[in-house]
Amino acid sequence: MAKESIKARERKRRKMVEKYAAKRAALKEAGDYEGLQRLPRNASPVRLHNRCQLTGRPKGYMRQFGVSRINFREMALKGLIPGVKKASW
Repeated sequence: MAKESIKARERKRRKMVEKYAAKRAALKEAGDYEGLQRLPRNASPVRLHNRCQLTGRPKGYMRQFGVSRINFREMALKGLIPGVKKASW
């Protein structure tokens, strides 16, 4: 389980990216790179990191489901993810 402060920091970055998205696109369109540099660093989408929605785990993230590999396996075994079942041959 990730620390609450880390998860909060990530949420704050997501909000800032959404807030500055339009302004950032306009500055890029105009080619105003000095204006882009004046924007806050956390307004850049590159600084976002995918995290598990349940635990906040940063590694082993499965983009299609939004959870880490560990939670995905547990949920799949319990039958909580529709259309997914454990392979056996």
